[in-house]
Amino acid sequence: MRRHANMGWTVVAAVAGIVLAALWAAPLLWALSTSLRPEYETISPVFHWLPQHWTLEAYGKVLGAGNVPRWLFNSALVALLVTLVTMAVSLMAAYAFSQMRFRGRDALFLLAMLAFLLPFEALLVPLFRMMNQLGLINTYAGIVLPQVVSPVVIYVFRQFFDAIPADFREAAILDGASPWRVLWSVYLPMSGNIVWAMAIVTFIAAWNNFLWPFIIVTSNDMMTIPLGLTQTYDAFGVRYAQLMAAALLGALPVALAYVVFQRRVTHGFLAATGLKG
Repeated sequence: MRRHANMGWTVVAAVAGIVLAALWAAPLLWALSTSLRPEYETISPVFHWLPQHWTLEAYGKVLGAGNVPRWLFNSALVALLVTLVTMAVSLMAAYAFSQMRFRGRDALFLLAMLAFLLPFEALLVPLFRMMNQLGLINTYAGIVLPQVVSPVVIYVFRQFFDAIPADFREAAILDGASPWRVLWSVYLPMSGNIVWAMAIVTFIAAWNNFLWPFIIVTSNDMMTIPLGLTQTYDAFGVRYAQLMAAALLGALPVALAYVVFQRRVTHGFLAATGLKG
């Protein structure tokens, strides 16, 4: 009886999963279908799930006109810089909070965690004024720097470092290793999966960030792809095939990054929660 009940719940869960997957995939498939149509089909009153005339014309026009390739480059550069600097800063901060003893450590860590409760929108004005005083408006540094401090990443790394036996650090110190050497030669190799997981999450968040580039960027050439997509109406008019093509090109790199590193992300989160995959 219990076996049949378990099978019933399994079927229900499978059906629910299929339905949710279909609901998630439908807009994506519709965007792909629209991007493969001629422009005149996108405004046709007759509904068709699939294009009546398949074409890559929209992709060719998007890549050949406007600044989409430049926006993709900007997004890739900004996301990569944000990820690298965030990982370096977070690893050093987490190691200090976890393994080093100094006055005010707990109070400083609490202050860092309280920053997580403060919405980024509340910091827009002071951050913009700071970047303006530093002369970093409409620069890569101005886009990157306000995004590199992540209390969440620091917290995750600190919790992971706390779970590593102190014997490893003490053995390294007895061998004459400095705190810097202990972090990069002992703790970092043991934290590979969680670092990869946080790096991918950070990269995706930086790639998709719209609000801060919208505030700090003043020229078309410095726009990232989420910000640049808002300009496609000006460049192309209301051309839905080209708009969907640009949106899919913008989403493709992060989707590929997640697919390639999916296993590392999964193992990283399992490590962070103390589970084994």
